[in-house]
Amino acid sequence: MNWEEGKKGFENYLRLEKSLSQNSVAACVNDITKLITYLEANYSKVNPLKVKLEQLKGFIAWLNEKDISPRTQARTISGIKSFYKYLLIEGKLMSDPTALIETPKIGRKLPDVLSMEEIDSLINAVDLAKPEGQRNKAMLETLYSCGLRVSELVNLKITNLFFEQGFIKVEGKGDKERLVPVSSKAIEEVNRYLNVYRKKLNVAKDSENILFLNRRGKKLSRVMIFTIIKNLAEKVGMKKSISPHTFRHSFATHLINGGADLRAVQEMLGHESILTTEIYTHLDKDYLKSTIQQFHPRS
Repeated sequence: MNWEEGKKGFENYLRLEKSLSQNSVAACVNDITKLITYLEANYSKVNPLKVKLEQLKGFIAWLNEKDISPRTQARTISGIKSFYKYLLIEGKLMSDPTALIETPKIGRKLPDVLSMEEIDSLINAVDLAKPEGQRNKAMLETLYSCGLRVSELVNLKITNLFFEQGFIKVEGKGDKERLVPVSSKAIEEVNRYLNVYRKKLNVAKDSENILFLNRRGKKLSRVMIFTIIKNLAEKVGMKKSISPHTFRHSFATHLINGGADLRAVQEMLGHESILTTEIYTHLDKDYLKSTIQQFHPRS
């Protein structure tokens, strides 16, 4: 088996058996490409089934020399480990050369969170005089109201809007679907967008059911959403480094600080593990203090 065969089989395994998103699959395959680049530069014709522990250690040292952050290194090593786990499952190998490889220790980074005032200032900074203004306002309200990932926002379908029931259906990671409540404010802004901006567009083929479109009638890119939010932050003079995910973090933090049940927030965010959701309980010391006072028998 050569590297191209290995990568192709690995990609199919991640997509079909692990049900990973397209972005996650691409990231893992890119990790293998990095390993191949290193091996080809330092060894002659290394077969994926013949890679040794020492060569993998050399690869990690190579990543270090490139001044790659511990978090990125950990993710890359995780991708390599997944590749060799796949080879074991397929019976291509009898032993795993990555078994003794340790990933860099990384601390859990608490996400930036916006206050309600900061969210309002960003949304109010949208220029409604521009044709795309109402679209941008509707997108920001939806991001914050529903706690969506950016990929979920750009792929949101018109047929998945159940406004009369107060829900939207979201297609999350690994094509897993979930129902998320949507605020009356977001519903109002989306309906205004549909009537003011979208109905006037010449919608491109295959984008007829996509909610948020660019001026050419096509699905927006993830990069475009980042750009819109970055420009608004600069416009209001915000010093925080924010992204679409900041709205998701703010959604979860504001819910938990308001007393929402952790498992309900987990369901709305589409987290597989509640451990991922628990990070939001660490963002407000007052919340932790009140929890102890309310539930601990000695309080």
